[in-house]
Amino acid sequence: MKTRILIIALILTGFGCGKNKRNVEASGAFEATEVIVSAQAGGQLIYFNVDEGQTLIAGQTLGVVDTMQLYLKKAQLLASMKAVDSRAYNVALQVASLKQQLAKQQTELARFQNLLRANAATQKQVDDIQAQIDVLQKQLNAQTANLENNNRSVSGESAALQIQIEQVEDLICKSKIISPIDGTVLSKYTEAGEVTAAGKALFKVGDLNNMYLRAYITADQLTQLKLNQKVKVWVDFGKKEMKEYEGTITWIADKAEFTPKNIQTKNERANQVYAMKVAVRNDGFLKIGMYGEVGN
Repeated sequence: MKTRILIIALILTGFGCGKNKRNVEASGAFEATEVIVSAQAGGQLIYFNVDEGQTLIAGQTLGVVDTMQLYLKKAQLLASMKAVDSRAYNVALQVASLKQQLAKQQTELARFQNLLRANAATQKQVDDIQAQIDVLQKQLNAQTANLENNNRSVSGESAALQIQIEQVEDLICKSKIISPIDGTVLSKYTEAGEVTAAGKALFKVGDLNNMYLRAYITADQLTQLKLNQKVKVWVDFGKKEMKEYEGTITWIADKAEFTPKNIQTKNERANQVYAMKVAVRNDGFLKIGMYGEVGN
C-alpha cells in the first residue's frame, strides 16, 4: 500500500512540474516610450504645474512662459497693418467722376451723329467729341492702373505684416508647455519662476501603460519568430514569484549585434544576437529596468 501511494505522489508531482515549466527563448529588460519635453520659447516660467509621478494626458497644458513682449509685438504689428490698409484706394470711387464725364461725352457723340445724318451738324463737331472721349478714356485707364498698382503695393505690405503677426502668434502658442503623450512624469528639471530658454529640458514623461521588453535572440531562434506573434513574458517579482503576461513581438532588428554584457541568451556560445521588442500591457506592477523572460 505504501508503495502505491508513493508512485501516485510521484506521478502528481510530475504533472505539476510540467504545468509550470517555462520554455524560455530570450531575456531582457523592460523599457517605455520616454519623451523629454523642452521649452520652445525663452523667458520666465510664469506657471508650471508638473510633479514627478503625475499622470498626464496628451495635449494637456502644464505651464506657460512669459509672453508679454510677444503680445506687445503683436499689437504693434496690428497697428502697422491698420496704417498700411488706410493707404488703399477705393478704385470705383476714385474714377467715378471720369466715368461720368465719359458717359456724358458718349451721349453727346450719339446726339451729334444723329444731327450729322440730318445735316444739322458738322463732321468737325463729331470728331471733336470723339477726341474728347479718347482723352477721357486714356485718363480713366491711366488712373485705374495707378490706383490698382498702389493697392497691390499696399496688399503686399499688408500680407508681409500678416505673416509677421502669424509668426508672433506661433511663438505665443509655443510658449505653452504641453504634454506630447499620455504618460507619467518620470523626472522634473525646473521649477516655476525660473528663466528658461528654447531647447532647455523641462521634464521627462514616459508611457508606463504600454511597456515593451527589449530581449535578444540568436540566429537560430530568429527563424522561429515573426512580427505580431503572440508570446509569453515572465517577470520575476522576487521570492520565486514569476508572473506571466501576454506579449506581442512588435520589432525585430534586421542586423545582428554583439551580445550585450548584461544579457544572457539561451545559447551562451553565440557571439552575435538580434534585438527584438515585445509589447506588454502594464497592469501597474511593471517598472522600467525590470528583467523579464520571453518564451512559449
